[in-house]
Amino acid sequence: MTPATSTTLRQIPAGVWALGFVSMLMDISSEMIHSLLPLFMVGALGASAFTVGLVEGLAESTALIVKVFSGALSDYLGRRKGLAVAGYALGALSKPLFALAPTMGFVLGARLLDRVGKGIRGAPRDALLADMTSPANRGAAFGLRQSLDTVGAFLGPLLAVGLMLLWANDFRAVFWVAVVPGLLAVMVLLWGVHEPERPLAEKRVNPIRRENLRRLGAPYLWVVGLGAVFTLARFSEAFLVLRAQQGGIPVALVPLVMVAMNLVYAGAAYPFGKLSDGMSHKALLAWGLVVLIAADLVLATSAHWTTLLAGVALWGVHMGMTQGLLATMVADTAPADLRGTAFGFFNLVSGVSLLVASAVAGWLWDQWGASATFYAGAGFAAVALLGLLRKSST
Repeated sequence: MTPATSTTLRQIPAGVWALGFVSMLMDISSEMIHSLLPLFMVGALGASAFTVGLVEGLAESTALIVKVFSGALSDYLGRRKGLAVAGYALGALSKPLFALAPTMGFVLGARLLDRVGKGIRGAPRDALLADMTSPANRGAAFGLRQSLDTVGAFLGPLLAVGLMLLWANDFRAVFWVAVVPGLLAVMVLLWGVHEPERPLAEKRVNPIRRENLRRLGAPYLWVVGLGAVFTLARFSEAFLVLRAQQGGIPVALVPLVMVAMNLVYAGAAYPFGKLSDGMSHKALLAWGLVVLIAADLVLATSAHWTTLLAGVALWGVHMGMTQGLLATMVADTAPADLRGTAFGFFNLVSGVSLLVASAVAGWLWDQWGASATFYAGAGFAAVALLGLLRKSST
């Protein structure tokens, strides 16, 4: 890496800010539901921890798998905004289904529909952001979008806590309110984001044909493998919510755990994204894994609220250090006309890893308790760190 010119917030394109606010609004909507959903599944519908892990793993991996198709389609069409709008609209329209859900099967269906929407919008949105930026400010731009996204991820649980206290733990009423910010996100995207003009190719070709996929190259494939290992080491955040419940925190206040984690995440994402524009990506990823190991070890030792807050704060620092950076690395190593496909395939591989990680985490939780789940996460992260250090030394 060569030193990059420091990017200020004013130098980041307006479209990146708009995409950030779209992400923020949708995350408010989603996290109002997701911060309560594990408790709703276990308490109201009688699900086991393994079932929670399986539902979360299936849902999140579905979103990541769908991204490969939407990303490739955005490359083929040469346009990205329309797919992003469709994905955000589907996500918004899925929210009422959670309020109506009478069984776990219904919850699973709603969760999958919501995540299909996320999958449709994810790769085209990230590719659109990359199209709006240059390599000199791309890390800062991805960090800013991730930071605004995460502001929504802590405002959502905060709203959920207030409404649960106001309405005496009425899960379904809170789920209905979550519909509103989801619809607002679609409106901001429709009127606030303008797709940049792209050079017209002489002939549109299928981006997933063999000769095009070969253009992605070894540096990109290394980033894909790295992202998969990171996902194995970091299972669904639903287990943070269940860990908080073990500590005796009242049900209405449990979402504050996600507020704390996302508050730290939001504060860390932009500074570390900006830092990544001028330092070794591998070094920053390595430190991110060190922080994840520390978070898992802290969470494994105790469910007391002070220990829990320390663990989720470290988890938030890890997310801020690594998530925007991995997206930047995908954008930097992929050809501009294949960025949608590149983000999609990256997320396909990460989706399979997430399904495996969440199912294993839930099984360990049911068989040997919460500590075993977090110790296993620390072990996966340590293996990933050793692999990264070995790669860096060669």
